[in-house]
Amino acid sequence: MITPAVLDAVRTAPLPAYVYDLGHLDAHVRALTSAFDDPRIEVLHAVKANPDAELLRVIARHVDGLEVASGGELAHVRSLLPHVPLAFGGPGKTDDELRAALSTVDRFHVESHYELRRLSAFAVSAGVVARVLLRVNLPVPGTGGAALTMGGVPSPFGMDPAEAARAASDDLPGVEIVGVHAHLASGLDAPACAALASSVLRWAVDFGAAQGIRLREVNVGGGMGVDYGDPSRLFDWGSYARRLSALVPSGVTVRVEPGRAVSVYSGWYATRVLDVKHSHGGVFAVCAGGTHHLRTPVTKGHDQPLVVLPFDASCGGPSVVGAPVTFVGQLCTPKDVFARGVWVERVSVGDLVVFAMAGAYAYNISHRDFLMHPCPGVVHV
Repeated sequence: MITPAVLDAVRTAPLPAYVYDLGHLDAHVRALTSAFDDPRIEVLHAVKANPDAELLRVIARHVDGLEVASGGELAHVRSLLPHVPLAFGGPGKTDDELRAALSTVDRFHVESHYELRRLSAFAVSAGVVARVLLRVNLPVPGTGGAALTMGGVPSPFGMDPAEAARAASDDLPGVEIVGVHAHLASGLDAPACAALASSVLRWAVDFGAAQGIRLREVNVGGGMGVDYGDPSRLFDWGSYARRLSALVPSGVTVRVEPGRAVSVYSGWYATRVLDVKHSHGGVFAVCAGGTHHLRTPVTKGHDQPLVVLPFDASCGGPSVVGAPVTFVGQLCTPKDVFARGVWVERVSVGDLVVFAMAGAYAYNISHRDFLMHPCPGVVHV
């Protein structure tokens, strides 16, 4: 669960801290992208999963481009990686964001007809033509069992098919519609991801034909499952790549856009036990930090996988032996929970607790300023 480099780092780093193993990430992303040996399929990475600069530099070496979803992400990535291909997605793009992106992104994932009209006007003023994929909210099968559902239901994401048809038929000189984007669900296994992609691709081909669009690109989104209950259970990239390769329509480039599944396994959140408390028959290990650093478990309703590393049994603090323990942080809320009822052989004040699978949607989505505790450190190994 912990790489040797991370194990060395957590024993000496000021805690709490995020520790990222860049060698581990490099090997993981290389294996992931090498599964896609079909030149008709490209891999983008969603920066929103973790904007850490060193992680992005590693990931960018292997993928075909990055997807950003705000002006802040756009500026951040361009300062780090001036030449990496970029797609700009996300709802609620401001006028300033659209103008800024015109000179620096390769594709726009447009969320509404209104956004498309605004983008066209800005592009005409700038003397350019913006290449666009229409993001659609499709009522397609294949989202059952998903951890998150963004399509086929009322949603702020993308356009209903009727709106997409109106957008495609509008005469807008500043934009060139080259394809369709559909990210409809997250948390799927390889067969379910491929089945969903198949539905999206069939719809996109029919839509292009009906609207007279030369369909060149379809982005089928991400949604690759990550199992926090069993970190050893990985998404089957090889199976997904083979299934997807059999689905690519003639003349179309298919893009996949994973986020969480790219970086989640290469980050750890390490902290220290401050107190061990007994309360109404339960045992709590109170750790430095909390869910203002690592919000993922309370948000997704899972127990964050962890290991306890004995540190200093001579400190004289309380401990517990052979018991289920709930690991919590320092916040003044009962929701500040990392993991509930984890069986431990022993946990004592001063021990280290290292939470795995903290490389995506972790610190960057946490309510960092609650109670104004210090920020965690960040260590790259």
